[in-house]
Amino acid sequence: MSGKVAVITGGGTGIGAATAQELAKTGTKVVVVGRRPEPLQEVSETISQMGGVAVAHPTDITDFSAMQNLAETTIERFGQIDLVVANAAVHDASSIHDGDPHWWHKVIDVNVVGLLFTVRAFLPYMYKQEFGHLLIVSSLSGRVTYVGEPIYVTSKHAQVAFVECLRKEVTPKGIKVTIIEPGLVETPFIDNPMGQKIKETVTPLDPLDVANAVRFAFEQPKNCTIYEISMRPIKQLL
Repeated sequence: MSGKVAVITGGGTGIGAATAQELAKTGTKVVVVGRRPEPLQEVSETISQMGGVAVAHPTDITDFSAMQNLAETTIERFGQIDLVVANAAVHDASSIHDGDPHWWHKVIDVNVVGLLFTVRAFLPYMYKQEFGHLLIVSSLSGRVTYVGEPIYVTSKHAQVAFVECLRKEVTPKGIKVTIIEPGLVETPFIDNPMGQKIKETVTPLDPLDVANAVRFAFEQPKNCTIYEISMRPIKQLL
């Protein structure tokens, strides 16, 4: 994939960082995006040491003007955008009865509105160049319901619905769409009682497992789209 350009939100840690490094191995130039500059810089320096090309771009995905600036800056620097990995997300493990409504607002703002803003910022450029790939890292929580993470589950179901609408709108224009739905992954998201309980019987996926799925979807031939990948650790039943 030498010469390709990818933008990865939530690129400073976990799945995003692993994806950035995995794509860089293929010769893809990567723009790593997130709110905190330090992790982004660490990832970009690691990629540079590998001989790859990476740019750290601190950006709040819930700020549409900032996302428009990110898209414009990427095009100005690299001339094209081949892949956008919408990976940024926040988590909530509260109950409906005693959860924090202010944090719920944050969850919806990042996981849903942030995704919408990410796609909206980059899609006009993909239409103009007549190619591109929008890849959304969602969750199996967007396909099932259960007690313990109701607002997170709500946000992920919204993502799944949006991506299906997106696929129907943009694929006639030649734009690829992929949604990846991992189960339990070894990230700070599972540092809660529910995640730790599942870990008693399940070995979580590594972030690199998801990164490999991203690379697989991205490397398909021009006329082939991998639309949906659901992946679980073995023994995870939920």
